[in-house]
This record gives sequence, C-alpha cells and structure tokens, in this order.
Amino acid sequence: MLEKKIDSTIIDQLKKYDTPTICNVLELFPNQIRTSGYTDKRLQACYPKLPPMVGYAFTASFRSASPPRQGDVYSGLQQQVEWMEKNKGPHVIVFQDLDEPSVAATFGEIMCTTYQKFGAVGLITSGTGRDLDQVEALQFPCFTQGTICSHGYCQIIDIQIPVRVAGLTIHPGDLLHGDRNGVARIPIEQIEDVVLGCQEYMAAEGIVLDYLRQGKVTASGYQQARDGCHEAIKKIATRLQSKYSGK
Repeated sequence: MLEKKIDSTIIDQLKKYDTPTICNVLELFPNQIRTSGYTDKRLQACYPKLPPMVGYAFTASFRSASPPRQGDVYSGLQQQVEWMEKNKGPHVIVFQDLDEPSVAATFGEIMCTTYQKFGAVGLITSGTGRDLDQVEALQFPCFTQGTICSHGYCQIIDIQIPVRVAGLTIHPGDLLHGDRNGVARIPIEQIEDVVLGCQEYMAAEGIVLDYLRQGKVTASGYQQARDGCHEAIKKIATRLQSKYSGK
C-alpha cells in the first residue's frame, strides 16, 4: 500500500490549476531549486486539450528491443492490474523505457483502457506510444517522448521502483500534476499550502491582468499593478518561509 495519502477533495482542488501555477507556488517554498522537480522538454502531452492530471505515481521499467527470457510479451501487466486492484488510486502510470533510443511503443489502446478501468488517471513514459486516436477517445492523458507504430517485444520488467523520466526522478507514490505544459512533482507534506498558494497566486496575478483588461492603460498604472502583484506574492512567500524554513 502507498504510505501517504491525501483527501480526495484536495486532489479535486489541484485539478483547478495548471501545472505552471503549481510550479510558481512551489518556487516560493524555502530551499526550493527552481530548475528541478519537473520534466524537461523531451516529455510532451499527447492530448494537450485534456484538463490537468493529478495522481500518485505507480512506477515501472519497460523494454521492447528483444524477446523476454521467460514468459511472453506484455509480461508484467497482470502484476500491475493485481496491484491496482488492491491499492486505491488515483494512479498515474509511470514508465522508464530502458531501451535507448525507444524501439517500440510502451502503450496502446488495450493497455490504457485496462489502466483506466483499474483506477489510473493518466500515463507517463520516457519512451513512446501508439494507438493515439483510440486512446484519445478514452480521454486518458498520456505523456511521451514520441510515437512508434509497433509494440515490439513489449515487457514490463519491474514495478514500484524509482524511475527517471525526462530529467525527473519519480518514486512510487509521488504525487504528480501534469497538463500540456509538462509534469511536476508535488511534495505531499506541503500539499495543503500548495492548494492555498495557488488560490493566492492567481489572485495576485489577477491584479496585473485585471488592469491590462480595462480600457486605457499607462506605464505608471501598469507599474502600480505589478507592484501590487509582487507584494501579494511576497506575502505568500513570507508565510511559507516562516512555516517551512525550520523543517
């Protein structure tokens, strides 16, 4: 079982915000490195118009370049299904493709339909995918580094191990947030402050946006709006620094 869980209502609240807003808030926590905790440009959303994906990482390693030493292709899928049946989601399936470069697709229609039926809300792979039209009909968010038409010798090697995808190391149970902008990891121990911070950050940005959306604007008025925005963000950062600087 996953050791850390949060209330489902918080998951629902996180879905209201895009991943850049999540990253903006995470940057305000003390000792946060602004160039880590999210995937790099290699990972792209297959379906950019889908809403944000939020769930716990269910990790696995994958390869497809040669036949399995025992069993058959798609070996490991049953083990994944049995694990998901016993462990409540929402799950985000995360694969590290061990073949460099990717030789064949990590997923297709049957795998994604299976995962969705057993509580998954999305899939991430450092490799490739296929059956993109069929999976799109499922409204199942997928993130890949490309597309390949064949499944090759598809094998799921190990499950629930640390994996690395597009520059981000992901551990089993990590809370992930992803949309067309990329995928970020949210520290579960900070989750309530992340949700509150997102609300406050958007209100702060609204000071500038509301000013720009009015009729006439001036450089001085714009500066005042920016100052108001910066002051509001500073208040968020001060609260987070005070709460977490000693942890």
